[in-house]
Amino acid sequence: MTATPDSAGDGRLPVAEPGRTRRAAWRLVRLDGRAFAAMLALNALAASAGLAAPWLLGRIVDEVKSGATVAAVDRLALAILVCGVVQLLLSRYASFVGHRFGERTLARVREEYTERTLALPASVVERAGTGDLTTRGTTDVASVGATLRDAGPDVAIAAVQAVFILAAVFALDPLLGACGVLGLTGIWFASRWYLRRAVGAYLAEGAANSALAEELAATTSGARTVEALRLEHRRITAARRAIDECRRTRTRTLFLRSVLFPVVDVSYAIPVAAVLLLGGALMTRQPGAVTLGTVVAAALYLRRLEQPLNTVLQQLERLQSSIASFSRVEGLATAPLSTPAASPEPAGDRLEVRGVRFAYDGGPDVLHGVDLCVRPGERLAIVGPSGAGKTTLGRLLAGVDAPRTGSVTVGGVPVAGLDPDRLRERVVLVTQEHHVFLGTVRDNLRIAAPSATDADLRAALTAVGADWIDDLPDGLDTDLGHGAHRPDGAQAQQLALARVVLADPHTLILDEATALLDPGTARHTERALAAVLGGRTVIAIAHRLQTAHDADRVAVMRDGRIMELGTHEDLVAAGGGYADLWHSWHGDRPRPDRQG
Repeated sequence: MTATPDSAGDGRLPVAEPGRTRRAAWRLVRLDGRAFAAMLALNALAASAGLAAPWLLGRIVDEVKSGATVAAVDRLALAILVCGVVQLLLSRYASFVGHRFGERTLARVREEYTERTLALPASVVERAGTGDLTTRGTTDVASVGATLRDAGPDVAIAAVQAVFILAAVFALDPLLGACGVLGLTGIWFASRWYLRRAVGAYLAEGAANSALAEELAATTSGARTVEALRLEHRRITAARRAIDECRRTRTRTLFLRSVLFPVVDVSYAIPVAAVLLLGGALMTRQPGAVTLGTVVAAALYLRRLEQPLNTVLQQLERLQSSIASFSRVEGLATAPLSTPAASPEPAGDRLEVRGVRFAYDGGPDVLHGVDLCVRPGERLAIVGPSGAGKTTLGRLLAGVDAPRTGSVTVGGVPVAGLDPDRLRERVVLVTQEHHVFLGTVRDNLRIAAPSATDADLRAALTAVGADWIDDLPDGLDTDLGHGAHRPDGAQAQQLALARVVLADPHTLILDEATALLDPGTARHTERALAAVLGGRTVIAIAHRLQTAHDADRVAVMRDGRIMELGTHEDLVAAGGGYADLWHSWHGDRPRPDRQG
């Protein structure tokens, strides 16, 4: 079954086609080909040693029947013991080599997944949701790892043993071998029925798990908003739908297993019984056609076949689940990546928006013919009610999204077409969403500037008003995150802003970047940033109109359009929508723009 959701369509990350999955698996095998070949060779030797016991036991039967001495039987019994020990040692060493191969290959899978995730454009990640990425990077990668480390080597050993056992039965007597193989047809048909349905069922189960993880993550991260807007019932209903889908898909895979395994259990007895019946008939009707020892050895071989086939079939579920997981992990390679480093050099830092319209995932337009020019070094404030399109415009200016029609350029070059490194040198978007990475304060800050000195780091922290750094037990060496110092929301936001100072972009877009700070700290931080980034372009998207008061110009948005554009004084004097907002914010006091 093929499932390849289009990330450009419904927002989900793609799943690799079966052909691509097979090629990716073969590529991983080739990267550690010697270990893989050694594993197969050791498995073959172990299987060969294991074939001796049933044959030797058949010899014992024939020797006893012909009146052999006890010493002769003892020698055959000792040979069985030696072959068993050799098989054990070879199997253990083959398993060790297989586990090493699996661990190295799993490390490659994790590294490639991390690299591909970091190469994804922010817009693709946001549309797909962190739940899907998290599920692929944890549950799916862990499933692939378990297969590479445990199921893969076990199945390889069992498959080689099964092939050798069948070959041994045919070598004893072709007729008995054919009879045994025909008795296994039930397992063949049941396995084919299962395989045709299993991959699709496990892909659906993985997608349902991702959707549930996304619902839980969205509800948890937005718990305060959910409570404030009384959305509890809606979120619970959505979570229940996701849980029901998980239950439905899991029930489907359980049904497939419940059909496969009973058929297999019954099928094991059929070839053994058929060989014993056929052998007895041949010995009775055609004396000398086959010996009792041969019949016993063939029956023992087929009985022994149960163990490797059980291993293969028991791991078949894990293999199918792992194939589905690997398709989801490998599917990240087909997701749209960041633009390669071949974009032209912008001629200056002038930002221009011309006739821009934008819609999310094929929905209605949220921006309608927006035109805006931001001069280098200008401080522009974008204000307006919620849903006016301010954040969307900020994302387009930062190159996170590309317009449906129109253009957003910096220095005459489309912002969304710049390669990531060059884009970060030009434009940086800072939102109220932030992240503190595990590690020290120094590690968190040097993400933006790896070569920065401690003096540079402290200067950046001072610039954003992060005076609390001096109160930490180990200063810049203080560990952050779980089990260490956990910065509160305001401190984490100041760390994010300090990274921006260190990155030193030409244009800084602040989308409610100081929302988690108290008003006094926020105003101090904004002024400190303005002083540090003097000569830089600063675009502030904010609800606090004091930010607009301090800006060179103010753009007022409503319903996806820029309704007013000018200086604070001009817009207040014009008596339009901005003036109403300003007077309302100041409690209808007269001429607030002339106060303080």
